Amino acid sequence: MKRGPQIFLPLPKAGIAFRPEFLDFQRGIRVGNLEESERITKILKLSLEARYQQSFVTERWGRGVYWQWIGFLPKANRLSKPISSHVSFGCAKYFITVDQEKQLFECGMQVERGYIEAPPEAPECQLREDWDWNRLLDALQPGGPLEHELKRLVLKEGFLVHGGAWEQQASYSSRKNLPGVTKIRRQLEAAPGDRWAGFQIFYPMRENEVRASTGLDLVESMLAAFDEVTPAMNLTMQIELQPAG
Repeated sequence: MKRGPQIFLPLPKAGIAFRPEFLDFQRGIRVGNLEESERITKILKLSLEARYQQSFVTERWGRGVYWQWIGFLPKANRLSKPISSHVSFGCAKYFITVDQEKQLFECGMQVERGYIEAPPEAPECQLREDWDWNRLLDALQPGGPLEHELKRLVLKEGFLVHGGAWEQQASYSSRKNLPGVTKIRRQLEAAPGDRWAGFQIFYPMRENEVRASTGLDLVESMLAAFDEVTPAMNLTMQIELQPAG
């Protein structure tokens, strides 16, 4: 993956104190008991807001000092939804996570489907007609812009595609086995309605790569990955992200 222009760091490079050991492959992403300049949530949120000149919402899965997954979504895209402007599930988003099972650090974009048949205790998690998931499925057309972006990201830049029901063995695709967009769409549509499902495009890093990097290198790599997936993410949203200037 080639890094994009580094014009969207809102802090001087010397002021970014994130460290590689904050990506813990046994416990997750460290966010607690840190200074502001060390906290990746703050660094990435400020960077995205500086680059796109709009507000982003931070989402997370986990609690305490270590979080398992962190997402960043444009607030304007959520507010544009006539039914679901009060929830973030329906929004495409950038994300970072440490996959402890596969021992990978992942950064890229994600679109969630939620449930087609939501349990009574979580009605807000049921797929609605204004969710970005529906735009994703519509965009998975042979010869379309999203197919072009998937081929560029996976075949040229080394990204992975992950989609299906999270609680089951969702499929992974790489350079070696990237299916056509029609098959990807069918795989996504086949995810059981009573299981949480989603779709991700992300750049993977193994622990040895993370440990061999500086904290600043990792921050720039995360932002570069976000930059690479933005054209694909734009194809699933009601708004379009364009860099300032």
